[in-house]
Order: sequence, then structure tokens, then C-alpha cells
Amino acid sequence: MFYAGVRPSEGLHLKVQQCRLPMGGRWGSITLEGACPDIGELWTDDGARHDTRGLKHRSTKTVRVVPIPPELVVILRLHLLTFPPAPDGRLFYDGPDQDKVPGQVYRSVWRRARKAALSPTEHASDVARRPYDLRHANASMLIAAGVDTAEIARRLGHSIRTLLSTYAHWIKGGEDAANALIEAALTAETITKEALTSENASDGPLTGQPGQHGAA
Repeated sequence: MFYAGVRPSEGLHLKVQQCRLPMGGRWGSITLEGACPDIGELWTDDGARHDTRGLKHRSTKTVRVVPIPPELVVILRLHLLTFPPAPDGRLFYDGPDQDKVPGQVYRSVWRRARKAALSPTEHASDVARRPYDLRHANASMLIAAGVDTAEIARRLGHSIRTLLSTYAHWIKGGEDAANALIEAALTAETITKEALTSENASDGPLTGQPGQHGAA
């Protein structure tokens, strides 16, 4: 979830035939074709815990291709060597019957892993409290890295508006980064070569306001 930004239900639905895992430290990809959320036996047609659906807010025929970094390619290749896929190709399953992983199971595993990996202070905080926080961390990392917002939204499977309203305010240091970019744009070279002059004063769009020749 951290490296690819997938939802837990999308990861549980992922099949080996939907993975491109090249050798040699290269980027791969996963093609997400659906999800299997754990909604409980009372809410499915067949009485199973999981429901099989299309991608969230998308038609059942929609797919989402997500590039994955070499680190995740290696992790998935090692996982498949240790745990061969289920008969239907699913990478992740629970028990010898290779059933879908219940939400309570991966949440329990996550709590143990979190306690082992974090310091006592970090463990007492809200850092990575839920597995879903790994998806949030992926989105925040991509925004902080300056990846195009349209590309981030495409990879995560939601709109640009949702991306910015949900994650943008999480990023610390954005003001300093913005100031650095503006400062670089306002260098002496930029001002002397590209700033408003008597020759280009009439080239810009009209604002409908008087006194356009003043600087703000």
C-alpha cells in the first residue's frame, strides 16, 4: 500500500497475471481490475465475508494501471517465491484453504508489525495507526516530491479535487519550497530579460482594472 498507494481491498484482489515484475532493478506495474472489500456475511449475496466489486467509484470494466518502483517489484517477486499464488491467481490469501484475508487478520498483523518497527513514543502516537495510512503516506510522499497532481490522482484512482482537498494540507514545508521556487524565478536574469518592459507592456491579458502598469 505504501509503494503503490492501493486500497486494502484492491490489494486483496490483486492477481499474479495482473503484475509485471521485471528483473534488473527496473520499474514494474500492477493492473488493478477490481476490489474485494470485507463487508461481512450479512451484506453479500452468497454469504461470504468479502464482496467482489469493480474499482471504487468506477464501472466494473474500468482498470487502473499503477507503476511500481523496483523496491516493490523485489518484494512481490520474493513473496511469490515464498507463497505461490492461489488457484485463481490471488497474491494474498489466508490459511491452507487460500481464502480471502479477513480485515481483522491483516489489521492484527499490522498492529504487531507496527509495535515491532516503531519506538515506544512513535507507537503511542497516531503514526501509521491503520494499514490504510500507508496509502495516505504514498499520496503525501508523491505530492511532497513534486509529482504532477493529475498523475498522482490517476495512480490513486480518484479526482484531482479529492487529492488536493484530502492530502495537500498534510504536507509540511510547502511554504519554504514555494518560496524557493518563487525566489529562483525572481532572479536578476529573469527580471532583466523577461519582466515587463515598454516593449511588451501591451502583450499580457487585460484585467478590466485601471492602472495595470503598477507593480504588485
